[in-house]
Amino acid sequence: MAALIGSSKATCHVRSISLPARSHPLTLSVEGHLDRLRLSQETAASPCNRLSGLKDLYDSVEDLLQLPLTQKDLTNEQHRKSVDEVLDGSLKLVDLCSTTRDIFSQMKECLKELESSLRRRKGGESGLPSEFQTYIASRKKLNRAVGKCFRNLKTEKKNHKDSNSVAVLALLRKVEKISVAVFESVLCMISEPKTRLGATGWSVVSKLLQSKRVSSEETDTKEVKKMDEELLGLKSSKNVNSVQLQNVMNGLKSLESTVQEVEEELECVYRQLLKARVAILNMVNH
Repeated sequence: MAALIGSSKATCHVRSISLPARSHPLTLSVEGHLDRLRLSQETAASPCNRLSGLKDLYDSVEDLLQLPLTQKDLTNEQHRKSVDEVLDGSLKLVDLCSTTRDIFSQMKECLKELESSLRRRKGGESGLPSEFQTYIASRKKLNRAVGKCFRNLKTEKKNHKDSNSVAVLALLRKVEKISVAVFESVLCMISEPKTRLGATGWSVVSKLLQSKRVSSEETDTKEVKKMDEELLGLKSSKNVNSVQLQNVMNGLKSLESTVQEVEEELECVYRQLLKARVAILNMVNH
């Protein structure tokens, strides 16, 4: 069997990060999933598709962690510093995924509350003052949470330095990096600043999202922007008829379904992240 990390002659060179000439199939599988996720980040892939790709990646990572050669490298005292860095990164990923999942859960509740308020409305009533202001307040709260996530990630990236290590540990750091990128893109779905719900609606997040990535993620935010635009239209209407209300209700149901789907995908990824972290901890502690 081809060695995952390199020949016996090369094992003493702890700082080498080059993959062996004949990589193990599981290493190639992880690399393949990484390439596909990188491509999805450059295209208009939906949040659910990106999260699905992340799940596939961690399925391969789980298999990779079962290899004797992987376990040997992770338990080698010479690699302890690099392993600790991977464990530290895995904890941050678990926290980031949990925060992202909570934000989408709150978004779903926000939509449900608005839907419930509109359901009690009757056509002909003027405007949507109370419902709209409640929705605005909820969305601002969510965007403050998203803004905090982006600021924390920006700080961590600035302080992050890749240390040289054996191939499997370098590969796990690549997995960590793409995972963070996926969570960032998923969070962008509900923090798109282009459609403003108020004078100060997305001011914090808008400055954080001025990057080349935004244009490639417009598909992600299409439903959210459409919903915001329809609500803005109702807010400015003197009279809201039953047809307008029904259109908004349909839009809310569709958006709620999308948000719930993302939330469910995040829950699956969260369990995989925990499983991978526990697997590495068990190796190190035994």
